[in-house]
Amino acid sequence: MTGGSSAEAESPAGERQVPFFCPYCGEEELRPSGSNPGNWECRACSRGFQLRFNGLVSSGAGASP
Repeated sequence: MTGGSSAEAESPAGERQVPFFCPYCGEEELRPSGSNPGNWECRACSRGFQLRFNGLVSSGAGASP
């Protein structure tokens, strides 16, 4: 199946993903920061942060502690 929401969830490598709010203050005044993908800055609290994909995690089914 092509198109639809599944195509929107997966983005090409290097494309920036947009955060909806600042993880520190919760405001929505965000903008990309610098040339590295995933770097963002919040204009409300003047903090910078980075978003990145770490990989898939197991669901825990059959995993030992």
